[in-house]
Amino acid sequence: MDLFLQLGLTVIIAYIIGSIPTGYLIVKSKTGEDIRTIGSGSTGATNVKRVLGKKWFFATLLLDAFKGALPVVLAKVFVSVFATIGLAPVLAAVAVIIGHSKSCFLNFQGGKSVASGVGTILALNFIVGALIAVIWGTITYTTKYVSVGSIIALLISPFLMFFFGAPIAYVCYCALGAIYIVYLHRENIKRLIAGNENKVR
Repeated sequence: MDLFLQLGLTVIIAYIIGSIPTGYLIVKSKTGEDIRTIGSGSTGATNVKRVLGKKWFFATLLLDAFKGALPVVLAKVFVSVFATIGLAPVLAAVAVIIGHSKSCFLNFQGGKSVASGVGTILALNFIVGALIAVIWGTITYTTKYVSVGSIIALLISPFLMFFFGAPIAYVCYCALGAIYIVYLHRENIKRLIAGNENKVR
């Protein structure tokens, strides 16, 4: 298959998978409500928790992480171009987190791509992804702020990728992904500074 066709299909398929609005679908099926009109307006797990509680928070978290990992795994297995530098998996990872935050099924609205982002990192390097998940969980539990755990964990990810000798494309992806996710949390950062960010109860 042509090089550009392989990469193009990788990006398109990953974006479509990333665009599947897990949190939106769960809340819609359970309550009939549009999660975008509730709480933060995000389709992510934290906002799902506001509506449906802890059980569906974890269900959304796991499904979004799986959604992030799947396109990266498929790219690793089936796309051979530039395999030594990991280009195709990184393109898949970028497309899937953009899809999650700018879903084509929700008029380009979505979540903040944290769980799906961690899923992509798990698929790129399982050890780094597992460490990031532990860091996120520990900081979130300690501070009671999901946003703080998310921001710190993702900012650490490029350093861990580098430390564990991952391809430079993976390191660059984690760095750029962290910046993007911090940008998506800009309103949370403003609320943290103002002292009125919502805590995990």
